[in-house]
Amino acid sequence: MKPARRRGLAEEAADRIRDEILAGRVAPGSALREVELAASLQVSRGSVREGLAILEREGLVRSEWHRGTRIIELTESDITEVYAVRAALDRLAALTAAERGTPERFDELDRLVESMDREVRGRADGDRLVALDLEFHDCVYAMAGNGRLVSAWHAVRSQVHLFQANRVRLSHEHYRTRVVDEHRELAALLRARRSDGLGDLAEEHVRSAGRGLITSLRDLGR
Repeated sequence: MKPARRRGLAEEAADRIRDEILAGRVAPGSALREVELAASLQVSRGSVREGLAILEREGLVRSEWHRGTRIIELTESDITEVYAVRAALDRLAALTAAERGTPERFDELDRLVESMDREVRGRADGDRLVALDLEFHDCVYAMAGNGRLVSAWHAVRSQVHLFQANRVRLSHEHYRTRVVDEHRELAALLRARRSDGLGDLAEEHVRSAGRGLITSLRDLGR
């Protein structure tokens, strides 16, 4: 990992460790040891400890007395919980964004969908597609204009990112065949301010992603 240089060292340490986790360079369930991380990042153990506390608040890691800190695992119960929360949040975000969105914001969603389409046609790696996927939903939440809703989204966003990244790694082609059409349909209903069906579509978009990840995990375990 690159040495930490900017902002507070704890926040920078959290950023670097988060990047490693989301990129899949450290596997779910792996132990995170302060001494090793401090040496790699060239910061104090205290800064690493504070950085890990940030990641624990995001739900990416768990710390237990006498057992240290580990990256969360991909368990069916965790996946079900996170995607259930996200489905409820996305429903509210979509319905509110449809009411409050501006033409400029809708154009931004369309641009993101077209970027996804280009990446799929260009056989881009999964990390780039996941980044665009999350950026699309960030935009929907911003359009909703509800600060508490945005805060609730950010409370689970890192976990969603981790789960989506692993979903793509386990079943890349399945994700690629769905990502553009699903987001294009969402963008069209949002622009049309179609409340009928929009909430159900937003929720099913999330729940189907959770089901897909669970299915891939079960197939891996066979």
